[in-house]
Amino acid sequence: MTLAVRLVTAALLLQIATRDARPLPAPQPFFDAVRANLAKSQDEQNRFSYKERRTELDLNPFGHIGTGEVRVIAVTPVEGGKAVTRQLIERDGKPVVGSPPSRREVRMTERGKSVVDDVAAMLDVKIDHRAPLDGRDAIVVTFTPKRDASPRTREGRLARGFAGEIWIDEQAREVVKVDARAIDDLSFGYGVLGRLHDGATVTVRRQLIDAGLWLPVSIRFNGEGRALLFRKLTINFAVDWFDYRRVS
Repeated sequence: MTLAVRLVTAALLLQIATRDARPLPAPQPFFDAVRANLAKSQDEQNRFSYKERRTELDLNPFGHIGTGEVRVIAVTPVEGGKAVTRQLIERDGKPVVGSPPSRREVRMTERGKSVVDDVAAMLDVKIDHRAPLDGRDAIVVTFTPKRDASPRTREGRLARGFAGEIWIDEQAREVVKVDARAIDDLSFGYGVLGRLHDGATVTVRRQLIDAGLWLPVSIRFNGEGRALLFRKLTINFAVDWFDYRRVS
C-alpha cells in the first residue's frame, strides 16, 4: 500500500470515527416546527422597516444582463403592514435626496401560512445529516421537487424547479441557509421575455433579527439563459436586506 493510499484511508477512518453519533430529530415534528417559524417570519416581516440593497439588471443591446446600478431602497410598512412604501435613498454609494416613495400593497390573508404550505407541498424533503454552521448545530435537509404537484402560488411554481439543501438551526428550528440549483429551465414572461437554463443557482441566508424572529438577509442568484427568445443572458444578481427596525 502506497503512502498516499494509507493517508486517504486514515483520513476516511478518522472521519467515520468522529462523525456525530447523536440521533437526528424525528422528521415530522421537526418539519412542522420549521414551517410554523417560516410562516411567522412571512407575516412578521411586514411589521419591520428595513433597507434593501439590490443590483439592478440591465439588458444591453448584446443581450447581456449586467450589474447595472447598485441601489439602496428604504422599505417602510404603513397602515399596520397592509402596504409598504419603497423610497430610493442611495445610488452607487451616493445619497439620493427627494426621491418620491412608491406604495405597494401586501397580500395579508394567511399570507405566510399559504405560501409556506404551498412551497412545502412542492418538495420531497429528507433529513440528511447534522453539521456545524456559524458555530451552531444545523440539520441539513435535502429537497427535490414533486413532479405531480400543482402549485397555487408564485413561490410554489418557482420552488418546483429546484433541488438542493436546506440548513436548519437545530435548536431554533429556523432555516439559516438554502442552497438550490435549478433542475429545469425557468421561464418568465411566458417564455417570451426570457428563459433561464437549468443549473442556475440560488443561495439564501437568514439570521436572528429580533427576539425569536429570523428574517432573510441576503440572496445570491447566478445563471445563464436566453432573453427575448434569441439573446444569451447571464445573471449575477444580489440582494441584501439590513437595518431591520420594528415599527409600532
